[in-house]
Amino acid sequence: MPLNPELLEHAYRNACFPMPDWTGRVGWYRPDPRAILPLDRFHVSRSLLKKLKSNYFDVTYDTAFTSVMTGCADREDTWITDEFISAYTDLHKLGKAHSVEVWRAGRLVGGTYGVHLGGAFFAESKFHTETDASKVALARLVERLRARGFALLEVQYLTPHLAQFGVIEIPDAEYVCRLDAALLLDCKF
Repeated sequence: MPLNPELLEHAYRNACFPMPDWTGRVGWYRPDPRAILPLDRFHVSRSLLKKLKSNYFDVTYDTAFTSVMTGCADREDTWITDEFISAYTDLHKLGKAHSVEVWRAGRLVGGTYGVHLGGAFFAESKFHTETDASKVALARLVERLRARGFALLEVQYLTPHLAQFGVIEIPDAEYVCRLDAALLLDCKF
């Protein structure tokens, strides 16, 4: 079955997400443990804080969703196929997927995107072509989610890179409880 907004929403609501394997066949994943970024524990390094305060980058929201996805896909080994870009762009048009864009001198130099349901945000990927641009995107995403009352920021898997921001792993059962509670919220991105 091809990816579409209804299928994607159903998967995220049920603690799953899609990813193609090396053959291009889409599989559905539900890792245990699951990685989340507690919004009240986001760690900002001094150098990143300095960059955020300097306004070195301009940040926008939902102005270049497909371009952010394309930026995330622009690497040698990517799972973000044209089918994913199309399906998530359709989800974006329905107001259920969002992007944070980072600009420098009018050029898109970084960003992140993900799915938004209730008070949950499921971060999918991020990219940068200038140092710290993806970190700025993540920091601005966390600020926005906090300000708008979101309860859950899911990032799928814990990596050393994400650990520096305060990402933790929780068991699937705890993730499902947090997800169910977050889905009851009515947060606006």
